[in-house]
Amino acid sequence: MKALLALPPLLLLLSTPPCAPQASGIRGDALEKSCLQQPLDCDDIYAQGYQTDGVYLIYPSGPSVPVPVFCDMTTEGGKWTVFQKRFNGSVSFFRGWNDYKLGFGRADGEYWLGLQNMHLLTLKQKYELRVDLEDFENNTAYAKYVDFSISPNAVSAEEDGYTLYVSGFEDGGAGDSLSYHSGQKFSTFDRDQDLFVQNCAALSSGAFWFRSCHFANLNGFYLGGSHLSYANGINWAQWKGFYYSLKRTEMKIRRT
Repeated sequence: MKALLALPPLLLLLSTPPCAPQASGIRGDALEKSCLQQPLDCDDIYAQGYQTDGVYLIYPSGPSVPVPVFCDMTTEGGKWTVFQKRFNGSVSFFRGWNDYKLGFGRADGEYWLGLQNMHLLTLKQKYELRVDLEDFENNTAYAKYVDFSISPNAVSAEEDGYTLYVSGFEDGGAGDSLSYHSGQKFSTFDRDQDLFVQNCAALSSGAFWFRSCHFANLNGFYLGGSHLSYANGINWAQWKGFYYSLKRTEMKIRRT
């Protein structure tokens, strides 16, 4: 398994046999069980008895397409499917539409799960969202949203722009920077779908469900704390404002 984990993400997917677990240290019986019950998300994996944080395979688009994902099995009872994770700036998040649609990075590092995978998950189950944040002074905070979905009623989610819907904010000290973005299409520098006269993704050095432009920019530049440039770091405005780029972020969903 270590040889597989050393491969680039695309090669990892192509070379991985269906049902093969990705987390190092998973027992052989986990493979057999996963083949019998291919998990949709980390909730399914937890229910199968695997309750340790790590990388696993899920199958949001069906049995022939395994997708590596990081499962948070400890925070607030676990079962969280992590779709965005940043902690050291090793992966560039200033990317175009296709990368954000399909996903990029590695589930054992910094990564984005992919808008299409996120849509398929929320099409099949109801989810809540938790956003975990950490600054460079080791302070932590989070925000929760009782309902989270991506283009749930669209005939074509991509044509609908992978529209974000969140509601039911619960404060964990971070404040609410995401409700402003609810109902907005996803934008990248090469696909501008925001409401602003200029391209918010280009202005903010990221990609997100921009409106005019943002209160949350979790895919912005990894700037390492306080910065002079305006609103182009990993910003969560209601906690640290537009001139502070966060150290660590995780966006993750769990069934309700």
